[in-house]
Amino acid sequence: MEDSSTALNGIRSFLSNKFSKTSKVIIDIENVEPVQSISDDEVRALFELWNDSLATGKSDIVAKRYSKSPILLPTVSDTPRTDYDSIKDYFDAFLLKKPQGTIVEGKITKGINWAQDAGVYEFTMGADGSKVKARYTFDYVFEDGEWKIVHHHSSVMPEGIDIATPITKERVRNLFHLWNDALATGDSSTVAARYAKEGVLLPTVSDEARYDSEAITDYFDSFLKKQPQGEILEGEIVIGTNWAQDAGIYEFTMGVDGSKVKGRYSFVYVLEDGEWKISHHHSSVMPEGVLPTPITKDEVRDLFQLWNGALATLDSDKVAARYSKEAVLLPTVSDVPRTDSALIKDYFDGFLQKQPQGEILDGNIIIGTNWAQDAGVYEFTMGVDGSKVKGRYSFVYVFEDGEWKISHHHSSVMPEAYLAAGPVKEEELVEA
Repeated sequence: MEDSSTALNGIRSFLSNKFSKTSKVIIDIENVEPVQSISDDEVRALFELWNDSLATGKSDIVAKRYSKSPILLPTVSDTPRTDYDSIKDYFDAFLLKKPQGTIVEGKITKGINWAQDAGVYEFTMGADGSKVKARYTFDYVFEDGEWKIVHHHSSVMPEGIDIATPITKERVRNLFHLWNDALATGDSSTVAARYAKEGVLLPTVSDEARYDSEAITDYFDSFLKKQPQGEILEGEIVIGTNWAQDAGIYEFTMGVDGSKVKGRYSFVYVLEDGEWKISHHHSSVMPEGVLPTPITKDEVRDLFQLWNGALATLDSDKVAARYSKEAVLLPTVSDVPRTDSALIKDYFDGFLQKQPQGEILDGNIIIGTNWAQDAGVYEFTMGVDGSKVKGRYSFVYVFEDGEWKISHHHSSVMPEAYLAAGPVKEEELVEA
C-alpha cells in the first residue's frame, strides 16, 4: 500500500495548499477513498467478468456488474437504462440470444479509481450462430471495494447496420422448405403460423386477399385437401436488414391425384419475435396459361353418365343441378333458350314424364384448360312407352367450384330425317 499512502499524502498537501490562503474548508480526509491501482490487463479482465455473467443466462447476475448509479445505452434499444431494474429488463430479452462477446480491438485509459475500455467487440449468438459487431465504451469505478460498470455505451457499426440479424441465401431458401413442411402436415393452422402477425397472402386460386391468420387459415382449409407439395424451379433471393425476399417459379404436385401445377411466387420474410416469418406471399398462375384441372376423355364421357343418371331419378332439381351457374340449354323442341336454373328445371319437369334414358352412339371429345366438349349423336329410350329417338348433341363442361358442370347444352333433331319426311309431330322429336 506504499503507492496508496504516497498518493493520499499528495492529495492532503494539494488540498492544504489550495484552500489555506482563500478559504477555510473542512474535509474528512479519513473518508477519502484510497487510490486503487489497476493494470491494463486487469481492466480488460473486467470485460471478461461481464461476459461471464452473460454466459449464466441470468439477467440479475448481469445487472449486478453495474454500479449503484449506472447508465447503459444499449445497442438495440432507444431507452437509456439508469438503474438495476431497467438494466435487468434489457438483458431479459438480450440473453435469449445466448450472446458471448470478444473484444476485437480496444483502448484502455485509467484515472484515479476509474478506468475506461473503448473499442469494437463482436458477439456470437448461441441461439443461431450469428455474429454481430458493435462499438463499445465501458467506464469502470471502484465502488464498495469492487470494480463496477458505471457507464456502458454500445452502438452499431456506423458504416453498416451489422446489428441486423444476419441470414444467408441458403437459409432464406430453407424458409420455403419450412412452409412446405407445414403444408405436408395437412393442418391449416400450422401453415398459417408460418405467416407474420400482419402477413398478407394473395393466393393463386382466390380473388380474395388474406390479411390475417383467420383468413389465411380459411384459404388453406381448402387448398390442403389437394395434398400439395411444392418445389422451387427457379428463384432469386434479395437480403435486406431483417428482411429477405425470394421470388421466382415453383411447382406443386397434388398428392390427391398426382397432378402438377406451376405458379409464380414472391415471399417476403421479416424477423418477428426472434423468428423469420412470411410477411408477404403472392402466388399467381403462369400468365401464358391458367391453372388447369386435368381431365381425361373417359372422365369427360363419364360426365354424360352423371347427367343421364340424374335423368333416371326423374327429379328435375337433380338434373338442373348438373348445369353450371350461368349455363345455357338449347332444347330440341323449345324455341326458348334456358339460361338459368329455374328455366332448365321447368323444361325437365315436362321431359322427365317420358322417363328418358340416353346412350351416346357417336361422339367426339375435345379438352381445353378447365373446359371440355363432347359432341355427337345420342339416342333416347323412353321408359313410358319404349320408343327410341335419336338427336345431335353438344355438351360443353366447365370446372366450377371444384366440380365439372354443364355450361352449354345444345340438342337438335337429326336434320336428314326431318327434311326428308317434312314436318314432324312434336312427340317424334328428341326433347333433350
